[in-house]
Amino acid sequence: MSAQAVIDPAELDEVLARHPQGQPAGLVNLLHDLQAAFRYLPEQALERAAEHLGLSSAEVYGVATFYEGFHLKPRGEHICTVCMGTACHVRGAARLLEQAERDLAVRAGQTTPDLRFTLEQVNCVGACALGPLVILDGKYHGSMAPDRLSRLLGKLSDKKGSK
Repeated sequence: MSAQAVIDPAELDEVLARHPQGQPAGLVNLLHDLQAAFRYLPEQALERAAEHLGLSSAEVYGVATFYEGFHLKPRGEHICTVCMGTACHVRGAARLLEQAERDLAVRAGQTTPDLRFTLEQVNCVGACALGPLVILDGKYHGSMAPDRLSRLLGKLSDKKGSK
């Protein structure tokens, strides 16, 4: 597999300790907790999860890759999601995505090299009345305009190490 960030073994042990050993039914919950701790599912964490639950690596990877909400690559501290659903699209979502790509110097689906931002696009989040919509770190920003999005991203960029 590709080289990935080194994770804190003590933090991994702490997450695993919250889940009973040998209980495969707890896999999805364990994956959620691992992703919350590391912002993605590191290879080392998946291997240890398999051992902990008594599953094969293939079973764990199968679940981790089946659900769109799980991520196998490092993600940014800040997640910027642009809704590209029909209502948002006709109200200028493409311009928002282009602006975010310029501001962050990454394409949709990528993470900045410093792991500060991940830029995503989704087909629809079901908040059509708010379009065009950007979700920034889980907070919905409706009726978004490119200049306003740049300001929001700039504010987050200015906060170094805001974890």
